[in-house]
Amino acid sequence: MLIRIPAVLSASQVAHMRGQLASAEWVDGRATAGAQSASTKRNLQVPEDTPAARALGDMILAALGQNERFMSATLALRVFPPLFNRYDPGMNFGAHVDNAIRLVKPSLGTGAPIRIRTDMSATLFLTDPGEYDGGELVVEDTFGSHSVKLVAGDLVLYSATSRHHVATVTRGSRWSSFFWIQSMVRDEAARNMLFDLDTAIQGLRKQVGDTAQVVSLTGLYHNLVRRWAEA
Repeated sequence: MLIRIPAVLSASQVAHMRGQLASAEWVDGRATAGAQSASTKRNLQVPEDTPAARALGDMILAALGQNERFMSATLALRVFPPLFNRYDPGMNFGAHVDNAIRLVKPSLGTGAPIRIRTDMSATLFLTDPGEYDGGELVVEDTFGSHSVKLVAGDLVLYSATSRHHVATVTRGSRWSSFFWIQSMVRDEAARNMLFDLDTAIQGLRKQVGDTAQVVSLTGLYHNLVRRWAEA
């Protein structure tokens, strides 16, 4: 399931990030690729342990922590420190599946290596669709291929088990942040059901308030989280 999280960053936050990234060091993106994906990855990336990358990543993490839709969709236990990439004309990322486990290095401020299971992948767009041609994120599932190209500040979540690729950029430059989430609920089907249930409850609450039925459904939601969560 693909989930769009609109306006994770404000226009001013996007502009700030763009300004910082414009003067950042960019290196070959294969530095963080696995053995299979490295052969198909052609993009640029800001080194993950630079002060600029960490400061911008912390800004994104703070915004995510205040975003109810993101928290509901992911039930996040851990979030990999956000990384930043760029696709200029001729660059792309061929079909691949993300690594199941990512290592957060001690240099990223954790004090000790931490392994994160990648249940969900996230792409946060930092350039608007009109600024570049091509560059679509294409995610495959049992219902076919889904092309994603969002406005700057919007984020898309998708299963890290999905085969996906980034189409070749033919004009302009596509900038984004990307990262992974380890959810408290490992099972994808259970996580999706909890998200649908929580979304329905929030919609009912806005329509009718905290009726006895809404309170009962809320209790059911939390009891299912207790049943499935690993925290």
